[in-house]
Amino acid sequence: MGTIAWIILGLAAGLLANMLIPGKRSQGLIVTCMIGIIGAIGGGWAAATVFHVHSLHGFFNLSTWLTAIAGSAVLLAAYRAVDARNGHRMIRH
Repeated sequence: MGTIAWIILGLAAGLLANMLIPGKRSQGLIVTCMIGIIGAIGGGWAAATVFHVHSLHGFFNLSTWLTAIAGSAVLLAAYRAVDARNGHRMIRH
């Protein structure tokens, strides 16, 4: 599968992963989509290189979608953990 297909898949996977992860959503739609794209490409790379999964051949393949959603969910969870730790604290005067 080509890079353009992973980008398109990442857009959808980021939105799906955002719905699956519980908690307050502090990021906007653009950040969610960018994290989804990076997560999908990273998930595809990890599946093929690290875990030696070679069934990621088609856009409509279930394992391709699950890989993209899992990669996006991992990055979204990491983003939320860092965001909760570093920002959005109430300042009292």
